[in-house]
Amino acid sequence: MRIRREYPLDIDMRISPEAIYQYLYVQPSKELRRLLRHGHLHPARRGRPKKGETRGQIPDMTMIDERPEEVIPRLVPGHWEGDIIKGAYNKSALGTLVERRTRYTILVPLTAFDAESVRKAFAEALTTLPDDIRKTLTYDQGKEMADHIQLALDTPVQVYFSHEGSPWERGAGENTNGLVRQFFPKGTDFTRVSHEEVKRVQALLNDRPRKVLGFQKPDEILSMVLR
Repeated sequence: MRIRREYPLDIDMRISPEAIYQYLYVQPSKELRRLLRHGHLHPARRGRPKKGETRGQIPDMTMIDERPEEVIPRLVPGHWEGDIIKGAYNKSALGTLVERRTRYTILVPLTAFDAESVRKAFAEALTTLPDDIRKTLTYDQGKEMADHIQLALDTPVQVYFSHEGSPWERGAGENTNGLVRQFFPKGTDFTRVSHEEVKRVQALLNDRPRKVLGFQKPDEILSMVLR
């Protein structure tokens, strides 16, 4: 755990995960529950996709199977997963970009989520990064990524698409979306969320110890990668 890493010799700084969860069961608190990994005390049921539901038809897609082999083991930085989180009544959205190796997250405010708006916003976010950590982007088949060829020219980042109905192929992104929802729950109107608040949440996510990183923080891993 992160506590043991930071206080290796202090026996008073010891607490088991079971003790934390038992406390939350006895004294449930909305604020405390938000600090749980999934923000609730019991496993949530996942909704099934609607029968016949399809995503936007995107021309000239390069599928996930054609990604470079170095992407798969998450050992080489520079490979990202992207998505958008929709707000109330599907009338607003927030973009998410997650680096697979470090889990470093960029939250992208969107004025709209048509293909052109998403392309421009994602390109602006990606081009702020050093060249060696922007190589590929894996996305689902949402029609907002229809301008992927121009995005690849603007950044340059090669875009690959996951198979329809296969969110597990973008596991880092899906996992991070769940964390983002702890701060911006379903029904959030993103047109009312300031850029400052978006960046505050981004900073919190990147300063959060992650089990998958050995309880290190995305910020820490990214700093090591960039040395």
